[in-house]
Amino acid sequence: MKTKKLLLLSLLFVAGTLSAQNYQVPVSEQDEPMMQGKFQPTWESLSNYKVPEWFRNVKFGIWAHWGPQCVEGSGDWMARHLYMENSREYRHHVANYGHPSEFGFKDIIPLWKAEKWNPDKLVAFYKKIGAQYFFALGNHHDNMDLWDSKYQPWNSVNMGPEKDILKGWEKAARKHGLYFGVSLHADHAWSWYETAQRHDTQGPKKGVPYDGKLTKADGKGKWWEGYDPQYCTNFYNRTLDVINRYNPDLLYFDVTVAPFYPISDAGLKIAAHFYNHNMSTQKGKLNAVMFGKMLDADQRKALVWDVERGAPNKIIDESWQSCSCLGGWHYSTSVYDNNQYKSASDVVKLLVDIVSKNGNLLLSVPLRADGTFDEKEEKILNEFGAWMNINKEAIYDTRPWKVFGEGPIAEGNVQLKAQGFNEGAYSKADAKEIRFTQTEKNLYATVLEWPEDGKILIKSLAEGNELYPNKISKVELLGYGKVPFSRTDKGLIVNIPNKSLKNIAPVFKIRK
Repeated sequence: MKTKKLLLLSLLFVAGTLSAQNYQVPVSEQDEPMMQGKFQPTWESLSNYKVPEWFRNVKFGIWAHWGPQCVEGSGDWMARHLYMENSREYRHHVANYGHPSEFGFKDIIPLWKAEKWNPDKLVAFYKKIGAQYFFALGNHHDNMDLWDSKYQPWNSVNMGPEKDILKGWEKAARKHGLYFGVSLHADHAWSWYETAQRHDTQGPKKGVPYDGKLTKADGKGKWWEGYDPQYCTNFYNRTLDVINRYNPDLLYFDVTVAPFYPISDAGLKIAAHFYNHNMSTQKGKLNAVMFGKMLDADQRKALVWDVERGAPNKIIDESWQSCSCLGGWHYSTSVYDNNQYKSASDVVKLLVDIVSKNGNLLLSVPLRADGTFDEKEEKILNEFGAWMNINKEAIYDTRPWKVFGEGPIAEGNVQLKAQGFNEGAYSKADAKEIRFTQTEKNLYATVLEWPEDGKILIKSLAEGNELYPNKISKVELLGYGKVPFSRTDKGLIVNIPNKSLKNIAPVFKIRK
């Protein structure tokens, strides 16, 4: 732990974010000046941020969490774990590619060709199944930039697919009318990638350094000649480069609060620049969304709270987002082989629950190294899309009702674990779980699983319940039409037609 801390600190000195006198100094703006405008890099100034209405309305996005770590198909954090002696990823890498002292992650990069990647086709499909915003991975903890990066020579234009990945995604998103987001994860590459500096502690390669110890001079005569494996470049500069080039609507960081916070003001300067830059392109109107994790109440006034793989068990006043994944974050052949993807039903349950609490769902769909998803993912997404096509009016442009839902889970005490990680509780929801959303004219009640007996009891709509004092004149099952109902002091009783209509989760439109 001490070694990792020293490594992180030394690299932060290199990046210009720390000084010996003061651990919180401004990052250098020599290469990328922070745009001046309404927002300054302070919590007081950033608290004037208002979440744009478009984000409150869109509710569902798709994320392509995709890059060179998908080559081996060994799942998320492959680039870290291949350097962890005797880990599953290490054994797979040694057996199929070579020992990490000779053939490491740097040598995986040229194998990432993205030869079947068609961003236009993919984004069109994502829109068809209901996505209204799209996220591209800009860089991961592996520290490789997936654009023509000014400050990182290890990028997707110089090597691998030799394409500007962000440019391709951005062009497709704009063409199909989806809001465009970029996720950047390289701010803690320094500590995450420390494993590449190690060596085997046993066996024939004992003591032989992994390729993370190589220097620029070692590349002479190799494919990577001229590139420095010790690439610790400035995260602040790289992020502003993305903002200025691609004008993203959304910006995601995989960190607590903001990049390098509270050690450095880099994250606050990024936020201020992002908001000011966005306003300069939107005729003075702020339409940008920047996410942070584990935010306190004051920080949620400045940034949008992101919950990883989970949800709070209450309505949140400010708009927020849950990010989750159909499988693992990076493509995994074991998830495919063992049928471990979320089902369409799982995704619907998460979406409906999250939206009922004033949130949005960002769903990552793992892509293979060639830029395609597999047939199992396609089937799940098509099933989900069929549900969305029928029931989207209960999702888009809605707001929470007086209570988000009812049922054992809704009334239970489901706690967040660190930055989230409680979605398993919601995927177990059955027909007793009901979630509510509303528009100005209608109340929607979604039952999270199709009931076997064809009857639904909605306790929150009981006769005399102060939550809904009005008379109910009509109940419709979306995708079908009017359905019979009765109202007692126990609840609203709705009968579902005998006709086979099962489509994951029934949604009822309730009118006065």
